[in-house]
Amino acid sequence: MPLEVLQQAAAEMSNWQDSGMGVMEMSHRGREFISIYEQTEADLRELLAVPANFETLFMQGGGIAENAIVPLNLCRGATVDFVVSGSWSQKSLKEAARYATTHVAASTEAEGHLHFPAAAGWNLSSKPAYVHVCTNETIHGVECHTLPDLKALGCEAPLVIDFSSHVLSRPVDWSRVGLAFGGAQKNIGPAGVTLVVVREDLLGHALSVCPSAFDYALVAKNDSMYNTPPTYGIYMAGLTFQWLKRQGGVAEMERRNIAKAQLLYDFLDQSALYENRVAKADRSRMNVPFFLRDESLNDAFLAGAKARGLLQLKGHKSVGGMRASIYNAIPLAGVQALVDYLREFEQKA
Repeated sequence: MPLEVLQQAAAEMSNWQDSGMGVMEMSHRGREFISIYEQTEADLRELLAVPANFETLFMQGGGIAENAIVPLNLCRGATVDFVVSGSWSQKSLKEAARYATTHVAASTEAEGHLHFPAAAGWNLSSKPAYVHVCTNETIHGVECHTLPDLKALGCEAPLVIDFSSHVLSRPVDWSRVGLAFGGAQKNIGPAGVTLVVVREDLLGHALSVCPSAFDYALVAKNDSMYNTPPTYGIYMAGLTFQWLKRQGGVAEMERRNIAKAQLLYDFLDQSALYENRVAKADRSRMNVPFFLRDESLNDAFLAGAKARGLLQLKGHKSVGGMRASIYNAIPLAGVQALVDYLREFEQKA
């Protein structure tokens, strides 16, 4: 999270705007928190240019819970199509199969999830309830940079995107999306808030077994307060949204993210020690996995990085290697510091 957001939250911890109480002490129906919520929602809609015919919901459970909540609301007894491009879309597929018939329209599992499958090659079912895509796979470092146009593929189903790990890092083409969801804990705020942006015509179709707290129509009707929402997480998200607006909004963040990713990938590509295996056209701007060609150096690499204040570089256990996550709050100088260390370690290896 941005340092100035954390500093503002710390300053307001026990007394928000001279109200005599901290946000965690507020009633979610009190005027103080309602004002926080309304500003947060308005800022989010502005940042993502959310159209008027979409609802913005602040829920709980994270992206993993949405893997169940989405089919409970949208499957309507029909088949659900999945594009499997990494670990997270694989988890989504497995969970949805508990509530709906699923169909894999495309998968890169056999190739080790090193690219995003081109939409022209998808094998969509005849009339799917929706098509699910994870647009940024954090573990494998694969990103879908251009949302597919399902109508151009002859499919009238809504596109559902899991944009958890790159939300607010780039604009969203809402003309191609029916529903987007994401956990907050990458670019928005602390874990605990789940963002859902859903087109109004998709509301009101939940299965009878769907818990009422997860029924999008009920959540929307009650302005995300059908049950007590994660108030402090919403407040922190709101501070982050205000920070993003001060930086110049999503367009500016995209410009910075392109520059950060290019700096790191350019170095990795010319290195004799490190390698990134993802197809260049599908590389993530947020999550950069890389490997040392001599893996006996891994422990020394991580120890040296820690000594330099470069933390959490160890790759996910399922794929190994290293991974640099360069979310919105990471400045270009932070990526330059990593590149400087990568160069220094290679020279000494």
